Amino acid sequence: MNNMNTDILKSIFRAVLPGMLLVSGSCTEEDAGLNLNGSVEVLAFSLDEYPGTVDMKAGTITVALPAEYDTGAMQVTELEVAEGAEASLSVGDVIDFTLERSMRVTNADVYMDYNIILRHDEARIISFSIEGHTGVIDEEDKRIIVNVPESLDLRSLVPVITVSEGASVSPASGLAQDFTGEVVYTVTFNTARTEYTVEVVQNDAPSVIFAGLAATVDQLGYEERAAADWMLANIPGSQYVSFSDINAGLADLSECKVVWWHLHIDGGIDTKAKFEAAAPQAVEAAARMRELLNSGTGFVLTRYATMYAQALDVTLDGNVPNNCWGKNEETGEITGGPWSFFIQGSESHPLYEGIGTFTEEGKVGIYTCDAGYRITNSTAQWHIGSDWGGYPALADWSTVHGGTALGYGGDGAVVAWEYGSDDVRGKVICIGSGCYDWYAYGVDYSADQYHGNVEILTENAINYVMKK
Repeated sequence: MNNMNTDILKSIFRAVLPGMLLVSGSCTEEDAGLNLNGSVEVLAFSLDEYPGTVDMKAGTITVALPAEYDTGAMQVTELEVAEGAEASLSVGDVIDFTLERSMRVTNADVYMDYNIILRHDEARIISFSIEGHTGVIDEEDKRIIVNVPESLDLRSLVPVITVSEGASVSPASGLAQDFTGEVVYTVTFNTARTEYTVEVVQNDAPSVIFAGLAATVDQLGYEERAAADWMLANIPGSQYVSFSDINAGLADLSECKVVWWHLHIDGGIDTKAKFEAAAPQAVEAAARMRELLNSGTGFVLTRYATMYAQALDVTLDGNVPNNCWGKNEETGEITGGPWSFFIQGSESHPLYEGIGTFTEEGKVGIYTCDAGYRITNSTAQWHIGSDWGGYPALADWSTVHGGTALGYGGDGAVVAWEYGSDDVRGKVICIGSGCYDWYAYGVDYSADQYHGNVEILTENAINYVMKK
């Protein structure tokens, strides 16, 4: 191919939209005759008479449907493409859209793939807050609980409400309400209608806090937010408290019996230096946290927050977990089967109360999620062995580091452990297993038969460290 034709084709490639490709897969002398002028635009598209919105830049066709519409057998009722183009679908085709579908449009030597997206009408409350205090939304029961200070007058509070795209809510956001009793909010959008019952609870000094780096619970990432929302909805007397508020003296911790910190960092962190760089507010609050621990407050540290045990001065050698890694939320691994860790020798520990077990090769374990779950496998564990890591045997780790092992990986690594208390100091439980996960990005895990064990495990940990 001569230089002039090469330059022309390079210019064409730069101008082509994402998803629009040349049919030819190579560049030869014959390519000088490629026909690249044909349009692959979709001019009209409908399913069951519901029109689609075409976005060529994104390569999508979005069809809006009623809230409960059955998508198992939808017919293409309208399809018009640019002159000279052909589509992989035709009017009259009946397709199961419970699965992801796409359509290819080809014109001469160019083609483009369009992802077909079905969007049901939805009417949801996305966020609900009062005076900066974020409500916990229980989508299953359609209930919202907002914890506020006792100083607020419940007879006239102004909520700030965010709803799903296009929806409206009544009573409206910004309208003062009497919250001395429960208030029902109704969200509507086209065929969708949802009622939420809102309860405002006055609670100045929490007994259990979820500590975090974000200013508010709304600003937490997916993984941490799922954990915090569960706690706020299920643990009485619980609140979210930022480390910044702790440092500024704005949090009332006078009645705090338990601090839970679940820290997720996309891609993982594997050294004390990286931990301190990622969580400077927590490092700054360490002195206050040690005061709480030494006065009897218990701590539950999960995922990369297990590294905080060193800052609490409960370790003997000052080390943090020596075997750590993790993936990103949006690109995590889809599990091919149930994930688990072993609890051999600790089956009777309160941490595992009420959790069903299994036995494999003589070792007792627990499952935490089933097949089809997207997991980051974020791990902060202790490698045990003479090859590397500083702890030739489990007894060495226990003696030198000062922890008590409660859970193990398949290779014998310590993935759950505790630091004992004395007559005054509180207990510390750490869970660093990659199997301990709260949120599966892009996956509906509501029917996962094992994921509830993560909730039981956490509630057990909170109850355990709350007791002296």
